[in-house]
Amino acid sequence: MIQYTRTNAANEDFRWLIVALDADLSIRNGEAQAFFTQFNTLDAIKHVIVAYDGEIAVGCGAIKEYASDTMEVKRMFVQSTQRGKGIASAVLRELELWAKELGYAKCVLETGEKQFEAVALYHKNGYTVIPNYGQYADVADSICFEKKL
Repeated sequence: MIQYTRTNAANEDFRWLIVALDADLSIRNGEAQAFFTQFNTLDAIKHVIVAYDGEIAVGCGAIKEYASDTMEVKRMFVQSTQRGKGIASAVLRELELWAKELGYAKCVLETGEKQFEAVALYHKNGYTVIPNYGQYADVADSICFEKKL
C-alpha cells in the first residue's frame, strides 16, 4: 500500500527522486531544459509530499507560494516502474489538500508540451489550461494550468 508523507525539500528521498526527474526532463527537453532548471531550485519549497511503497520512495510533488492566494505545484514525479497506479493523482490531491489547509484558494502549475502524461494527469484531476504566467509567459513549449480549491 502506498503511503504519502508530508515533509520538506531537505528530505533525502525527495532529493533522490528529483535527480531522477531532472534526468527524465533532460532527455525529453534536450538543451531547452537549461531554461527550465533555473525555475526548479528547491530553495523556496517548504511543502513536499513523498509517496512510499514500503520503505521505497516512488513519487513526489511539492507546492510553493506563488501569490497570497495561490500555490504553485512543482516537481511532480513518479518512477517509471510505478506509473499507472494512481500515485501521481494521489500526490496531487495531497498537495491540494495541504494548500487548502494553509488557506490558499487555488493552485497553478506549468508543464511542458512534451510531457504528455503530465498534461493528461492535470486534465484528469480538474485543472484547466490558462494563459502562460510569470516566467513562462513567452515560452511556446509550456502549458500552464489552474485549479480552484
